[in-house]
Amino acid sequence: MVYARSVPPWRYRRFISKLETNMRSRLCLFAFTVLVTTTSSIAFGADPTPASFAMQTPPPAPDYAKAESWAARADAPGMSVIVPAGAAPGRLGTDIDVFYVHPTTFRSTVRWNQDIADTQTNAWTDESVVMRQGGVFNACCHIYAPRYRQASTLALTAMDGDGARAFDLAYSDVERAFDHYLKHDNNRRPFILAGHSQGARHLQDLLERRIDGTPLVKQMVAAYIVGVNLSEGDFGKTFKTITICNKPDSINCVVAWNASLPEFNIAMVNRFAEKRYVDRYGDDPGKRILCVNPVTFDIDQPQSSAEQAKGSVTGTPGNAPMKPLLAKSVSARCNNGTLTVQPSADLGLSPLPGGSMHYHDYGLFYADIRANAADRVQAFLQRNAPRELQ
Repeated sequence: MVYARSVPPWRYRRFISKLETNMRSRLCLFAFTVLVTTTSSIAFGADPTPASFAMQTPPPAPDYAKAESWAARADAPGMSVIVPAGAAPGRLGTDIDVFYVHPTTFRSTVRWNQDIADTQTNAWTDESVVMRQGGVFNACCHIYAPRYRQASTLALTAMDGDGARAFDLAYSDVERAFDHYLKHDNNRRPFILAGHSQGARHLQDLLERRIDGTPLVKQMVAAYIVGVNLSEGDFGKTFKTITICNKPDSINCVVAWNASLPEFNIAMVNRFAEKRYVDRYGDDPGKRILCVNPVTFDIDQPQSSAEQAKGSVTGTPGNAPMKPLLAKSVSARCNNGTLTVQPSADLGLSPLPGGSMHYHDYGLFYADIRANAADRVQAFLQRNAPRELQ
């Protein structure tokens, strides 16, 4: 996902063609979001030919001991403390953390990775996603949101080559930030992982490489891995000790969804989205994309009415203050791995081409996620005596 502004149609068509060609050659993990959503609002410049990844000097690695390497921390929460009118207030003195990783906000078509000293991109990141996504969790938790050398718009067009290298570099920062957080800030407290799109992709890798099969699973309340492709069969194969969050109070588990309108071509996108699993494990029923309804948070209740929705953020993500929440404004149904939504026109939301609601994966369910995170924290604390986390 890329948060950005609109583009001329001729540039949009050319970028779509480039993405489709790339996706046919290497259908990346989060093809669901890249193929359909990253191209609708990219700020193109003169479109010069970029240097290869190997020929570009990477930006300096963030030093996570320094405050400027974080968009939010417990002692410097930044824009993660802002909430829209109608949201439950944050809690002071919480003993739970959220490690939040933001989606793609670096729109360069000539650079592979962002320099975290780029203040303009940082400001856009904080306003468009740290506030609107990371801040969802401030009712239960302290937010830790690292700045990282995120892969750019350019990287999304070349995931079979240099784009993958850019993502590897980005992931290395996320892992180092998480390790620094664990060593210097966590103090054995329970934590939630939360991310979207590129950020969720990195957290998915973090779950596999650093958390699954370790004592950290028991310390993890839940992981909200939103806007990427996780298959149901990944649980038990990719993840041996981490499960799907089957119920609203499940813990040590993963929640995932991808929102779209009814006209969205699920069958077409699933051909791309499922291929990662099929290439790794074979063509079996486990390839089905995981969808947990973010209103019911119950795998046995895949459908919810607008009456059940607790509150959505209105308008398109941007640098304006959030408007008041609007309750009872979206119905949702898990449909063959996709969360099919029907939002009220009063929300003023703009879909991406093809009917993707990728930009609104969090905002549509702001109050629902907020309440669920608090409920999971309460369930976790009730089931775990402090000594059990030592």
